[in-house]
Amino acid sequence: MKTKLLITALTCLAASVSFAQEAKVGGDAHAFTLKDTTGKAHSLADFKGKFVILEWFNEGCPFVKKHYGSGNMQKLQKEYAGKDVVWLSINSSAPGKEGHVTPESATKTIADWKMDSTKILLDHDGKVGKLYGAKTTPHMFVINKEGKLVYQGAIDSKATANAADIDGAENYVKVALDNSIEGKPVPNASTKPYGCSVKY
Repeated sequence: MKTKLLITALTCLAASVSFAQEAKVGGDAHAFTLKDTTGKAHSLADFKGKFVILEWFNEGCPFVKKHYGSGNMQKLQKEYAGKDVVWLSINSSAPGKEGHVTPESATKTIADWKMDSTKILLDHDGKVGKLYGAKTTPHMFVINKEGKLVYQGAIDSKATANAADIDGAENYVKVALDNSIEGKPVPNASTKPYGCSVKY
């Protein structure tokens, strides 16, 4: 009986620790280090004092293709690169799962899709994705200059894979960035992400 109680207690403790680890809006963004497509390691701390966007990315996902095929994501990336914002696209698809990329295939995707993200980072063991609670592709996170998470959730307000729905949608990421850059609070700081599930 005591053994069963101990196992139950440890299971609950592990679950609570795991839950507590997920990044929360208003709290500090969790530190991490990941390698890019060239094998170079990048830490979140490298971008201290800058706004940082984390975008969970799966090139096989129709919801991701909605925003890249239309040029919507690249337009955002280019606009905010000009405002000294760091944009990190993160691939957490495990080997053998949909959307998994190699450094070589990711480099080709960057060129073919004319991506303007600062880097594609490879998270194939899923540790960083789980640390942030990334659930879908895309799932967007905005970190301010003080290292606080100020937005997490969907890219916009129309949860479809239809590129025609981009027009007229409220772009939550743009709103969060513009408000944060101006020193204003972020409305709708946490929304429900939509897309394909992250293939851990």
